[in-house]
Amino acid sequence: MFNKILIANRGEIALRVLRACREMGIKTVVVHSEIDREAKYVKLADESVCIGPNPSAQSYLNIPSLIAAAEVTEAEAIHPGYGFLSENADFAQRVEESGFVFIGPTPESIRLMGDKVSAKNAMKAAGVPCVPGSDGALPDDDASVLKLGREVGYPVIIKAAGGGGGRGMRVVHAEEELLRSVEMTKSEAQSAFGNPVVYMEKFLQNPRHIEIQVLADQHGHAIYLGERDCSMQRRHQKVIEEAPAPGITDAQRKRVGEACAEACRKIGYRGAGTFEFLFENGEFYFIEMNTRVQVEHPVTELITGIDIVQEQIRVAAGEQLRYTQKDVKLKGHAMECRINAEDPLKFVPSPGRITSYHAPGGPGVRVDSHVYQGYFVPPNYDSMIGKIITYGDTREQAMARMRIALSETVVQGIHTNIPLHQQLLLDAEFIKGGTSIHYLEHKMPEIRALVEAQTAQNA
Repeated sequence: MFNKILIANRGEIALRVLRACREMGIKTVVVHSEIDREAKYVKLADESVCIGPNPSAQSYLNIPSLIAAAEVTEAEAIHPGYGFLSENADFAQRVEESGFVFIGPTPESIRLMGDKVSAKNAMKAAGVPCVPGSDGALPDDDASVLKLGREVGYPVIIKAAGGGGGRGMRVVHAEEELLRSVEMTKSEAQSAFGNPVVYMEKFLQNPRHIEIQVLADQHGHAIYLGERDCSMQRRHQKVIEEAPAPGITDAQRKRVGEACAEACRKIGYRGAGTFEFLFENGEFYFIEMNTRVQVEHPVTELITGIDIVQEQIRVAAGEQLRYTQKDVKLKGHAMECRINAEDPLKFVPSPGRITSYHAPGGPGVRVDSHVYQGYFVPPNYDSMIGKIITYGDTREQAMARMRIALSETVVQGIHTNIPLHQQLLLDAEFIKGGTSIHYLEHKMPEIRALVEAQTAQNA
């Protein structure tokens, strides 16, 4: 096992990884930008290193500075968390070439699954169900593109092979729009990702977003830890996640989960990973794989009792998985609300100093957050300041505990999206379960009116 790990991230995930390391008796090095100097995890770490100015490009995305920090502190491994460089194959390669262990997949796996075309081809070969569409990149000749559009059937969606986070996508509803949309998406993909390759898929009209959590080691073992429902989204950004997904049967879970585990074995995957699917009319359709720990990993931890971050570390150290598929038992229900420093109606970021802070508590409540009273939320990074996770024997109990937890949470001095979460937890369709990825966008006008009314009443 490692003696010392460098955590190449910030915010709540830096604190989450630090706590996992402390529990395992591993020393920690935390890197930080100048504005993050007073962060809680910086104070709790065994060592800290300032790696640059506030902009991410000069600090958390600065590969030479991260490698140098590992060298001067004599760390043995680097945990990338999520975001920033966590899915950057070049970073993973530099880490290993510099003599450190990258706590994640191999650079080859990251490259394979980071390109949407190669990932889809690999999944097809492994028997993972995929969305109907082009087998790889779209051809250059217009006639072939038009023919493919007719075969797949409209509407279709054009996606950038190197895209992600809801960027590099365009829905096409009719043939006369197709060629122009392809050219526009190619241009945007080249500009945003440095890769003009695009592909076509059938556009599913009203799907849910269901994802499968996997763990794999370098000895050929792989397991799946059930599924999560991440359908409550706004502009392709997740708002609420839960596990297990409402309405998914044991047979469906086993079928897609075993396919994902087998895919890990076939591509030689190691570490934690998530297979993301669109789910419609009882069928799963693979869309991408995240080769890192997910923001929403706590809901899976609560229903399985497995610490995903610790397993990442153990696997990276060369150990075999401590669990077989028979050991994985799903129990109860968990739900997570992402708490963002933003206006709950306009979604404009709300940086600033937290003048008063109180975290919720009680049975079945977990709070993953790095903030505290007096903490300054910087304007330079993602607006998420924490996550409230609740667990119950049933989905109804988990929701009831979430309503209580949200009502107890106090964050003053900045705006947060807690009022949005409170309205969603009272929404009849969400309470019933199984809403699609488009539900929140369609519901926002009504929710906006409810939040405004509640705010006026409180005032």
